[in-house]
Amino acid sequence: MISEYHPHEIENKWQQYWEKENLFTVTELRDKPKYYLLEMFPYPTGRIHMGHVRNYSIADVVARFKIMRGHNVLHPIGWDAFGMPAENAAIEHKTHPSRWTYDNIAYMKSQLKRMGFSYDWNREIATCDVAYYRWEQLIFTRMFEKNLAYKKRSWVNWCENCKTVLANEQVEAGLCWRCGNEVTQKELDQWFFRITAYAEELLEGCSKLTGWPERVLTMQKNWIGKSEGTEIIFPLENGAGEITVFTTRPDTLYGATFMSLAPEHPLAVELAQGTSQEDAVTRFIEKIKRQNIIQRTAEDTEKEGVFTGAYCINPVTNRKMPIFVANFVLMEYGTGAVMAVPTHDQRDFEFAEKYDLPLVVVIQPPGENLDPKTMGAAYVEDGVLVNSDQFDGMPNRKAMTSITEHLASLNKGRKAVSYRLRDWGISRQRYWGAPIPIIYCAKCGAVPVPETDLPVVLPLDLAMLETGHSPLLYSESFLKVACPKCGGSARRETDTMDTFVESSWYFVRYTCPDYREGPLNKKKVDYWMPVDQYIGGIEHAILHLLYSRFFTRVLRDLGMVTQDEPFTNLLTQGMVRKETMRCPNHGWLLPDQDKGGVCGLCNVPVEIGRKEKMSKSKKNVVDPDDLIKRYGADTIRLFCLFASPPEKDLDWSDQGVDGSFRFLGRVWRMVYANLETIKDTRSFQGKNDDLPEDLKGLRRKVHQTIRKATEDIEERFHFNTAISAIMELVNSVYQLEPSPADSPFRGPVLREAIETTVILLSPIVPFIAEELWRGLGYTESIVKAPWPHYDPAVAAEEEMEIVVQVNGKLRSRITIPATAAEEKIKAAAQEDERVRQWTEGKTIVKVIYVPRKLVNMVIK
Repeated sequence: MISEYHPHEIENKWQQYWEKENLFTVTELRDKPKYYLLEMFPYPTGRIHMGHVRNYSIADVVARFKIMRGHNVLHPIGWDAFGMPAENAAIEHKTHPSRWTYDNIAYMKSQLKRMGFSYDWNREIATCDVAYYRWEQLIFTRMFEKNLAYKKRSWVNWCENCKTVLANEQVEAGLCWRCGNEVTQKELDQWFFRITAYAEELLEGCSKLTGWPERVLTMQKNWIGKSEGTEIIFPLENGAGEITVFTTRPDTLYGATFMSLAPEHPLAVELAQGTSQEDAVTRFIEKIKRQNIIQRTAEDTEKEGVFTGAYCINPVTNRKMPIFVANFVLMEYGTGAVMAVPTHDQRDFEFAEKYDLPLVVVIQPPGENLDPKTMGAAYVEDGVLVNSDQFDGMPNRKAMTSITEHLASLNKGRKAVSYRLRDWGISRQRYWGAPIPIIYCAKCGAVPVPETDLPVVLPLDLAMLETGHSPLLYSESFLKVACPKCGGSARRETDTMDTFVESSWYFVRYTCPDYREGPLNKKKVDYWMPVDQYIGGIEHAILHLLYSRFFTRVLRDLGMVTQDEPFTNLLTQGMVRKETMRCPNHGWLLPDQDKGGVCGLCNVPVEIGRKEKMSKSKKNVVDPDDLIKRYGADTIRLFCLFASPPEKDLDWSDQGVDGSFRFLGRVWRMVYANLETIKDTRSFQGKNDDLPEDLKGLRRKVHQTIRKATEDIEERFHFNTAISAIMELVNSVYQLEPSPADSPFRGPVLREAIETTVILLSPIVPFIAEELWRGLGYTESIVKAPWPHYDPAVAAEEEMEIVVQVNGKLRSRITIPATAAEEKIKAAAQEDERVRQWTEGKTIVKVIYVPRKLVNMVIK
């Protein structure tokens, strides 16, 4: 063992050793408890970033810790490899998405290995591999047979830049989640998964996910959006149909004076046809289609609409109600139709004011008498019903049930439940995705591809189109096919599946990646599933996590799995943040372009911004490759784990990285300096009573550190405090003074302290730990070493009894750790219950402490 720490001389060696020995390859074992640990798999963008490093370092600590604690740990990795970024990049670089993707996978795989992550690479999957998506296509056909996959014409979110449809969950603040461009509405034929069939089960399941952050559960509950209310039927004036609304406020029905439809509502155009309003309605709908949903529903957006020329009838007042198309009504909520009660809803009030529509007060506040002629805003609080026939005088909350029952008796309404959740649109009009296995026949309609003809292989010999359109649209060899039912001429579906379909079941396929008889080997799935610990970003709270929960239930109902929930515990790690730097002449700067506060390109002072999430657009990024070249992977891992608890954001610090490197050098020198003392000894096995005080204190620190590190890793994932405790132990070893009196015990106690330090550090910094372990004389990998157990008796602080006096008279005795500071001893004495009987209401003039003997309080 050499005297100084040189990470580059050891890290490659140990990565190759782990791979050669297959240390992290696992199979199903019945004599060990299983532990399935998983991070959300990466998209192969080309290089890993610090967010990846942090996420995967967190998981790797847990994986290695669980292995050493005797668990059979499954820790796989793969690639979320389909999607628009690959296709767009291929167009930009004039290459093929397949080549771009697999080149990126190869490079990122080398980076992950360089970081020392304990993956079972034998289970690696890429979702763009036909061996993966062929089974996804089979699942689709089974869903089609169960009516869980269907096609309909629908208004959808459209990103013109990406030339594709987006699910509601993929629209963030009105913008495309991928490219950030504005999203508009477009009517298309689309494939959907019937996630709404599981709405109630998904909602109820949230209560069982006790290992999930409450924030994530709240987001999912809100997205599912269960509302209990009333469904009410409003007949059209001409008797040619009806409009159904869902409302949570049936108590205001008698005040409904007009009807508002979403521009996407099928009746919006139909009602205006052949009337003088037809052109106005058409123009208005076209205008609203160019707006995004966030813009339409914002509080400060002007409420506007257009009269359709048609009327409906209020089922309890028989009032003729004009039907409007309104910008603030969404097809996504309820039925896409809203009974408008302008006196008791602010949006309706503003709309009625603008278009001079009638107002009828039906709820009066206690002690007041609202007059619609003088109202300046809607009254939205509780009160007593008026102008509501037999329900007058009834508290409005109580009237909700009574009016609903009345409607039911008239066959004009019923109690109902509505969900905000809408079916998942999975059609994407792009090339780089899993083909939807449907064939269209003029005679037979939409026909699923038979199982014997799967997979429908995505052709890899097509050139990308500069327009962004899918080349599948123009590939005769792909399009033309015989109908599986009648044998006649037919064509294939050219839409591909949303990439979130692939990520909604990959975690199950990891349990049996080589299985060839179907999507899943149920025996292996039952052994490994559910995932015990899932780790990923909060940004996936709705999209990926909700879809995965839905898909697991679908697989259950198809008989492929037995689990209801995919993930038992969930950790959402924080972001990695760094300050931004901006030059007036060159815009955002990379960290290495800042030369001491001036731009390295023009010598002009730079503006240092606040710390923000690392992003390529603002160039406040740190390249893991550069850090590894300078410090080695262990230093990067240590900093990411020490600088912040995993659920909190991590603020980047170059000084912190330097400090982490120095600490590892200190650990190395500690082992090297004591090798001669401990080389022929075993860890201390005797009784603490036999030891001199300094060695007894070191042993106490060893066992306290084991306790602290074990609890912090296992129970809280607080690696930062575990590392802090290990640092204190290293300090204690350095502080141990040589003494002739302790020579028989010094070696064994030191060996225990040093071995414990190395083992406790091994999940965090595995490369240096392996090298030091070998230097300590072991021939097997430290991964196979058992995690140490602490002895509570050894870890316990030595205690001393302190006499407590008040004005010189004995009033109590307290027991306190022998290492307690004077101020802590004085405070404990004053808080003692027996002492407080003598001091309560008195003034303590002075507190005198005689070390290790007594505390005397002088009172008056």
